[in-house]
Amino acid sequence: MSEEIFDIVNEKDEVIGRRPRREVHRDGHKHRAVHVLVFGSDGRIFLQKRSMTKDTFPGAWDSSASGHVDSGEDYDACAARELWEELGLKAAAPPRRLFKIAAGAETGQEFVWVYQLESDGPLVLHPEEIERGEWFGRGEVTDWVAQRPQDFATGFVLIWKNLTAGGAFPNLPSSRPGESHDKV
Repeated sequence: MSEEIFDIVNEKDEVIGRRPRREVHRDGHKHRAVHVLVFGSDGRIFLQKRSMTKDTFPGAWDSSASGHVDSGEDYDACAARELWEELGLKAAAPPRRLFKIAAGAETGQEFVWVYQLESDGPLVLHPEEIERGEWFGRGEVTDWVAQRPQDFATGFVLIWKNLTAGGAFPNLPSSRPGESHDKV
């Protein structure tokens, strides 16, 4: 299998070159990624526990689906591809864009578009990418991130703080207090 090729971008997220994945990460080049947050109809969010074989944040909890934008690919196409590859979800249209995060240390020098999708599954987890996944109430995740941020990929902590500070949940039902989470 050939190595992935990523677009390298400048401070304005404009493409200025291309490099193999290993070089992009090793040399700290700015590049692009997506995170998709999947919420069930009951308002709970699906989080994945990253595989221990991942090159960054192995075993950490993270967004429902996430990944790098391939060279020549746009953010929306990448979001749809990651949903399919990691969770087996085929989106009829690209998920809803929530907000964009600038490249920095917390994101591994990735410009990140964050998306939202409502789905109750079924989910088919990609075993090389995801160790397991669970559905959590929003308050449960907020408390967990506040108490044990080290359990999560740093990019997810930043995303969650942006979500909870910015009120990006208006079109979803609230998860019910005391609701338990489900494992997948």
